[in-house]
Amino acid sequence: MDPTNTNNLVRIAILGASGRMGRTLLQLIADDGSLHLMGATTEPGDASVGQDAGTLIGFESFGVNITDDPSAAVAEADVAIDFTLPAATPGNVAACIDKDVEMIIGTTGLSPVEFELLERAGRKIAIVYGRNMSIGVNVITELARLAGRALGEGYDVEVTEVHHREKVDAPSGTALQLGEAVAEGRGVVFDDVACLDRTAAEGPRERGSIGFAAVRAGRIVGDHSIMIAGDEEIVEIGHRALDRTAFARGALRAARWVIDQSPGLYSMNDVLDLRRR
Repeated sequence: MDPTNTNNLVRIAILGASGRMGRTLLQLIADDGSLHLMGATTEPGDASVGQDAGTLIGFESFGVNITDDPSAAVAEADVAIDFTLPAATPGNVAACIDKDVEMIIGTTGLSPVEFELLERAGRKIAIVYGRNMSIGVNVITELARLAGRALGEGYDVEVTEVHHREKVDAPSGTALQLGEAVAEGRGVVFDDVACLDRTAAEGPRERGSIGFAAVRAGRIVGDHSIMIAGDEEIVEIGHRALDRTAFARGALRAARWVIDQSPGLYSMNDVLDLRRR
């Protein structure tokens, strides 16, 4: 945090302000006197460019005009919260490094190359990356890891996720996070055991594999479940998001935390102190 900021305000830039998560974050910032909006971006050509960010949520005024320039948006912020698209990630990260602004990144669907970019950026600024910022989801991720460790390959694992019809990536980032946690608990390489598509599969289920199923329908915010089935018992772990506010509150909790951290690439495990035993 900027040492000249002596009033304990957390100064935030929202990258992707016109999206679902961006609007939810704006509403929470408007309702919280300890948070101050310093900048907001949207994609080039969006009709909201040049308008006060408050117009996105029916708020009187933030005194901050929406821009398509991330560098301008983050210039006076302590931390930027990024819920955009993978294509925007390199430019957003570069802007934050240039302005020495910490980052919270909740963008899903990042490629290995884009994730390597975050790892390099973590040498210069503090970044929290999370496929899902919900506190509850990160708790069940730890439960999935513990279950994977305790329940071996004799148990079949299936991860199911359900989202609204407009969600693009499948399986969801959260579903992959849960599957990776099970694999880590078992001490196996996720890519070696993940079964993302069974449409071309032949023969019985492969022992030790982790299966995935994705459903897209209606306006469902997000349901995730893990079924770990043995011959004598079934363990089920699940989470249902009732409102996007759950994700936004987690992102803001991460924002308050990250401004006091040294450069590095962190996860919500670090934010929530879910230490691995």
